Amino acid sequence: MKKTLLATAIVSALGASAVAQAATVYDQDGTRVDIYGRIAMAIESGGTEYDGGVYEDNGAEFVDASSRLGLRLQHMVSSDLTAFGHLEWRFRADEAGNRNGNDFDAFSETRQAYMGLRSNTWGTLQAGNFDSFYFQAVTKPFDNYVTEGFEFSGHASQSRGDSIGYITPKLNGFQAFLQAKHYTERGEGEGSQRDEEIVAQGGVVYETGGLRLAAGFIDDKAVAVRGATSRFDTVSGTGNDEVRYGASAEYQFTPEFSARLGYETRDQNDDYGDNNGWDRAGLGMTYAVNEWT
Repeated sequence: MKKTLLATAIVSALGASAVAQAATVYDQDGTRVDIYGRIAMAIESGGTEYDGGVYEDNGAEFVDASSRLGLRLQHMVSSDLTAFGHLEWRFRADEAGNRNGNDFDAFSETRQAYMGLRSNTWGTLQAGNFDSFYFQAVTKPFDNYVTEGFEFSGHASQSRGDSIGYITPKLNGFQAFLQAKHYTERGEGEGSQRDEEIVAQGGVVYETGGLRLAAGFIDDKAVAVRGATSRFDTVSGTGNDEVRYGASAEYQFTPEFSARLGYETRDQNDDYGDNNGWDRAGLGMTYAVNEWT
C-alpha cells in the first residue's frame, strides 16, 4: 500500500547525523568511544482505501522513522592497525509499549553488532552482524525510499549475523570486497529443511573525482523460516537460490547535487513459484539544501 509522509519531526540530542554528529565519550591512549543516536518520528497518511477488495482505513498516525542508538569503538594497535567495534540498536519512538503482548520490547532490533581490524596496508576484516557489503557498495546510493519499498537489494541481504567480510585497501581508485554468511543446522533435528550452507557476495568499486562506479553479486539463498507446522516449513521471500547481479553509477556534480543510475537482475527459479526473477533499473537525483538533508 502506498502511503505519504506528511510531516517529519526529528529530535536528537546527539545530532541529526549519526556519523557526523557522534559525541565522543572517551578518547585516551589510542582508545576512543563514540555514542550517537536519533529520535525520529513522522505522520503517515493516505494511500488506497482498499486492499484486495477489503476496506482499510488510511487515516493519519504517528510512525517511527528509524530511531536508533549506537556505539562506535576503536583502539589503535599500531600506526597502521586499528581494532574497531560497532553496536547499534533500533527502537520504536512512536509507541509506548507494555510488558504484556507489547508493541516492542525496549529496543526492537540489534541492527549492528560486529568487530574487526582495519589497516591501510592490508585492508579491513570484520565479523558479526552488519549490513551487506553488496548493499553498502552497490545499491546504497538508492537507499532513499526504503520505507515505501522502492529499493534494490536492502541492508540485510544475505547478511546481518554469522557473517565475515574483507575489504581491500584502495589502489588507484579501485577497492574490492568479499563477504560470507553461514547458515547453520546446529540445534536442528534430522530432516530439518534449514540447510547448512555458506553463501557469498562480492564486488568492486572504482572512484575518481566525483565519479563512483560499483558492481557486485550475491548468492541469493532461499532461507527456510519458521512456519505453522514445523520449525522451518516455509521459505523467505527474499532469496530464490539464484545469483543476484547489480551495478550502479553515481556522479557528484556539485557538493549539493548528485545523480545516479542503477541496475539489478536475478534469474527466475520455478521451484519457488512465479515472478521471483526480475530485472530492475533505477534513476535518481539528490539535492542537499543544508546539513539536515
